[in-house]
Amino acid sequence: MAAVLAVLNTYPITVSRGLVFESKNSFMQNQAALISTAVGASDSLTSENVNQTMSILELGEIDMVVVTDESGTELYRSATRGRYAGEASIERGVGAALDGNDYFHSSFEAGIFKSYSAMPVMNKGERIGAVFIYEYDSAQGGNLIDLQKDIQSVSVALSVLGILLCLLLSLTLTRRITGLLSAIRYVREGEYNYRIPVSGNDELAELGEEFNGLTRRLQTTEEVRRRFVADASHELKTPLASIRLLTDSILQNGDMDKDTVLEFVSDIGEEAWRLTRTTEKLQTLTRIDNDAPTERAIIDVGEIVSSVVKLVRPIADSRGILIYCDLWNDCTLYGTEEGVYQIVQNLVENAVKYNVDNGSVDVSLKRGGNSLTLTVEDTGIGIPDEDIPHVFDRFYRVDKARSREAGGSGLGLSIARSVTEELGGTISAEKRDAGGMRFTVTLPFADTPPETAEQTPPSDNENATDTPPQP
Repeated sequence: MAAVLAVLNTYPITVSRGLVFESKNSFMQNQAALISTAVGASDSLTSENVNQTMSILELGEIDMVVVTDESGTELYRSATRGRYAGEASIERGVGAALDGNDYFHSSFEAGIFKSYSAMPVMNKGERIGAVFIYEYDSAQGGNLIDLQKDIQSVSVALSVLGILLCLLLSLTLTRRITGLLSAIRYVREGEYNYRIPVSGNDELAELGEEFNGLTRRLQTTEEVRRRFVADASHELKTPLASIRLLTDSILQNGDMDKDTVLEFVSDIGEEAWRLTRTTEKLQTLTRIDNDAPTERAIIDVGEIVSSVVKLVRPIADSRGILIYCDLWNDCTLYGTEEGVYQIVQNLVENAVKYNVDNGSVDVSLKRGGNSLTLTVEDTGIGIPDEDIPHVFDRFYRVDKARSREAGGSGLGLSIARSVTEELGGTISAEKRDAGGMRFTVTLPFADTPPETAEQTPPSDNENATDTPPQP
């Protein structure tokens, strides 16, 4: 802005002054030529004929006229209407004219234009004298000064306006940035529920939106972390308290019979087993949350389902629960065996644990084009409708007392969902019309690693080539 004002205060004045100089040059040369022609009409220059000629000429704005003969002797000098031109200027102009040169000089000082012009007087090709004229112009000088003052006034007004605008913008930006810094300090101190009022559509408003989104995520993460720590502490504290109570009972009763001691030791082992299972599941969730790198390969899901069913079947047989399997061949995916095992184990174990005696569990695995569908159904008492949306939350139990008796930690379904999402699939839970629950897992089919897989995936109409279901 300072550069623009500097140009505004110099360029117009400089250009205007140059234009005045050009107009003065043309005007003064024309006037000098007119006088020189009129005076040069006589064969010789004398005071009488010069005075006679000058008396009939209208000089207009010329303030002073000097006419000399060829020797430089002054023959005529008009009365000075403005300030005196100065003998040095007259001598300089007359000398140049007597040398046969046209002379012009103009200056602008203190708001006054002073213009000097001289020209030789010629008669029949011979130089017989010289003419010198002088103009003292305060009118155009005043106009130029007024123009300069007007430009300066405009410049001052623009400067004040610019400074006020800069201050306003600076204060506005500073206030918003200061608010953002204050919000960052609040969040740094743990106030994750703090939000910035957002207005406008500029970059700072966008930054505020991003900050609010970040704080919302931080608040959610912090709430999950606190709940996770509290639930994990509670889950670990319960078996530890039981172990502590049982060991204290053994130590404080020195005459305890062997059978009671063995029973207490067995209970300690069960609590230790529950503690081990809980810590293992916590480690699994931590690995998934941290996106720990795992080596993936082509996994046969059907083999893993058969393995899990084989391990769970003795528990099901002890309660008269029948397990039916409908497993298709060539059901493979690109993932980790441990992750797929976690999904199948948690779903099948829950279907047996929370089933009724003499019930049944149906496990099916099918392929539909480029996806696999694993379905686990049971004939248990099911889950209330209000609890179904939360069954995949960590440490969530529908019936806490029953879950604890069955050895559940409330982490199995959460692990199943996390692993499923890690593999790029989906998992859902719904009630069966005939009673019990149905869990459905959809996973992406793959028969080769991504590096060597063909670019065009199989379409849905390729189901006809799938291997038929095996009993």
